[in-house]
Amino acid sequence: MAAPARPLSAVLTASHGSSLFTAAAFSASRRRLAATAACRRRSSGSSTTEPPTTTRCRAAGAGASASADEAAAVAAATTVELEREVITVKATVTAKAPPGVLLPHLGLTGVRDDMADLLQRSLLLELVSSDLDPKTGKEKQTLSSYAHILRRNAAKITYEATFTVPASFGAIGAVLVENEHHREMFIESIVLSDGVGSDDDAVFECNSWVHSKFDNPQKRVFFPLKSYLPARTPQGVARLRKSELAAVRGDGLGERKKFDRVYDYDVYNDLGNPDHDQATKRPVLGGKKHPYPRRCRTGRHRSKKDPSSEVRSSTVYVPRDEMFSDVKGATFSAKTLRSALHAVVPSIETALLDAKMGFPHFTAIDSLFDDGIKLPNQQGIEQLFTIVPRLIKAVGEVSDLVLRFEKPELINRDKFAWIRDEEFARQTLAGLNPVSIQLVTELPIVSKLDPSTYGSPDSLITKELIEGEINGAMTAEEALESKKLFVLDYHDLFLPYVNRVRELEGTTLYGSRTLFFLTNDGTLKPIAIELTRPRSPTKPQWRRVFVHRSDATGSWLWKLAKAHVLAHDSGYHQLISHWLRTHCCVEPYIIAANRQLSRMHPIFRLLRPHFRYTMEINALAREYLVSANGIIEITFSPGKYCMELSSAVYDKLWRFDMEALPADLKRRGMAVEGDDGELKLTIEDYPYANDGLLVWNSIKEWASDYVAHYYSSPEEIAGDEELQGWWTEVRTKGHADKKDEPWWPTLDSHESLVHVLTTIMWVTSGHHAAVNFGQYHFGGYFPNRPTIARTHMPVENEEGKEMERFMARPEETLLKTFPSQIQATIVMTVLDILSAHSPDEEYMGDHMEAAWAAEPMVHAAFEKFSGRMKEIEGTIDERNATEGLMNRCGAGVVPYELLKPFSNAGVTGRGIPNSISI
Repeated sequence: MAAPARPLSAVLTASHGSSLFTAAAFSASRRRLAATAACRRRSSGSSTTEPPTTTRCRAAGAGASASADEAAAVAAATTVELEREVITVKATVTAKAPPGVLLPHLGLTGVRDDMADLLQRSLLLELVSSDLDPKTGKEKQTLSSYAHILRRNAAKITYEATFTVPASFGAIGAVLVENEHHREMFIESIVLSDGVGSDDDAVFECNSWVHSKFDNPQKRVFFPLKSYLPARTPQGVARLRKSELAAVRGDGLGERKKFDRVYDYDVYNDLGNPDHDQATKRPVLGGKKHPYPRRCRTGRHRSKKDPSSEVRSSTVYVPRDEMFSDVKGATFSAKTLRSALHAVVPSIETALLDAKMGFPHFTAIDSLFDDGIKLPNQQGIEQLFTIVPRLIKAVGEVSDLVLRFEKPELINRDKFAWIRDEEFARQTLAGLNPVSIQLVTELPIVSKLDPSTYGSPDSLITKELIEGEINGAMTAEEALESKKLFVLDYHDLFLPYVNRVRELEGTTLYGSRTLFFLTNDGTLKPIAIELTRPRSPTKPQWRRVFVHRSDATGSWLWKLAKAHVLAHDSGYHQLISHWLRTHCCVEPYIIAANRQLSRMHPIFRLLRPHFRYTMEINALAREYLVSANGIIEITFSPGKYCMELSSAVYDKLWRFDMEALPADLKRRGMAVEGDDGELKLTIEDYPYANDGLLVWNSIKEWASDYVAHYYSSPEEIAGDEELQGWWTEVRTKGHADKKDEPWWPTLDSHESLVHVLTTIMWVTSGHHAAVNFGQYHFGGYFPNRPTIARTHMPVENEEGKEMERFMARPEETLLKTFPSQIQATIVMTVLDILSAHSPDEEYMGDHMEAAWAAEPMVHAAFEKFSGRMKEIEGTIDERNATEGLMNRCGAGVVPYELLKPFSNAGVTGRGIPNSISI
């Protein structure tokens, strides 16, 4: 007869806060049982009838020496004792109620699932031992039990299963789950306890969708919170660790289903829809002709009219665990964006019938904030009121709705800030795109394009012009030597696209250079704008330099030239600084991590919060934003060439090693590294760089502490097969078009691993926050940052009618250059949504993962990181209140808060989420 069940704490002794019944605890149990067995055996073999003394038993329990034969006998007796001793273990499973089903019990599927619950066969759980069977050297038999419903409400369902576990089973290293329902389930956690109320529960944090066994018979495996490097994996779960990775890699075949968790690579061949409209055919991005990062493979069929393209569908597959929109409130922004693009944008197009109509006067622009646009009363219009309440206002009846925008912070503080040169220059350092400004290192500025195609490589911004514009304060050579000249250079990148873009209706393009002079008070002064149109088969090259003049004509031409440059900067920001460098280039890191790093790998657990929702948002972008005739193409200057231009910049400029903030600053000449290794900024009051370096250094210290906890030597890093597999796949598959570049770091030391991790964590958090959450603040009043320039500079043809109209009504020419009414309102709507934080956003330093909390050293390191991020908040507030820092403090100046770590929900212009979640 088996011995009576003992409490879990007495035999398994799970460490508090951990999710693993530790092997060390089992070893202690075995030693105690071995000691008892030895005492009993010696007692039974004694010539006296006296039992062994307590002292002798204690000595045995403490590890008293014994002969080899006796040790073997002790081991055998111990096994017998352990097999007889059992523990009652209860497994409590917390799951979300079925999503998207108002009446989940109705219908055939609901009835079937209710029957499974009624028969107490909702979930089949299996406990997996961490140890191999000492007799066979193979995995131990799993222990199975069905879970039944314990309680349920509208939000959650709790299931419970009971196991009788032999003490010889060893530490529980994994739980297998088979979903007996016909619907998938979202399981939050599985908690193993001894059923007697002790505090040593073991928590398996799942937060994952579990498919129905009727969709896929393969069981799901969940590992405990304790992280293991591959070489240290408990032997009993080593096979499961590898098989789980194999499952999420898939076989690269077939179309992916919604319930799949398969991560694989593909090129960007789904941006157009040639079967529906041949005009939407777009080149495939990814490959020798158009290098590009890879996106997640969906396996959809190929287009009939263009076999190189993938057929588009109403939904875009992403691995199931990347899509939480049905369950998580944190996808508020994604759901809102999808709804807005489905409902609000068509309503705008209906309300504003003329797609080409511009704003007749600036008062009409102001009316977007004061009066709004009355939306047509059509079926479902009242739903818009709940979709975007910040934008859609009810006037009288609920169905009487207007689209009314809230004034951006920039205009709230200073209505005329957008006109001033000082603000134009300040925003290159503390605005929405502070990552393009660079130091001028040679004069004249020289193009690298082929002069036989694009003309003279030397810029028209001459030394004499520079000296005239800085009023002879110094020579051009002295300004160059003292690092006083800076440039926004969109000449070489844009010029190859100018003639093609000009063939499109309603848009134009130039190659541009904008030169700035650093004044003694630390601010920039724009001194010249050069616009270039290359020669074409029908026209000669045209280029001209514009400077700020005091006469009326020169002053208006300067304003027009600035509008063109701002459209260039807006396009570069959205396509490169934002989409390419964050969303697009990060997706391969996510795919590779899921394919190569086990869920129990410490590096996976470090990076996972930085990948939250990114693949879902990217899929949404491919569906609506960067697709053919999507929002970006119809509202930004490059039009149908937007993504092709993004590919060209990736090809020419993107380097992983330069995505690190310090390296990026040094590459652009905005910082130099001193002998002590510290960075010195070329412009001391550079808010993005000043605040960004605080965040960068804090992330680096956190990553360094974390890596040091898990890796004791460079050899462990170099020998980590999963880590090396991940990094190899990032290079050779995720960024396959750059796989042979020499600048890829090698993961062979603490320093190199920390640098790679810090770079990825920075890009997904600080960099993305800096270029995303200020979009409405700076672009919501579109004259400040027009996304498109629709007309040429009137002086391109000084004999034409455009020049006549400009001379008669220059304001009208500027308004015609700006986006049309439809373009402006669509962009303003989208920017408002993209700038919003979701209600349960996870901010850097604010959210501790359960696996980190389970490790005391990691827990302490994160607490230090959290404390530093809070200190950064205070430092930024102090800087914004310092009057001498004119690029972030002054009359009507919007303080630079985009790199303040924390925020409330909504459009706040601050806050650094862990991930690219919108």
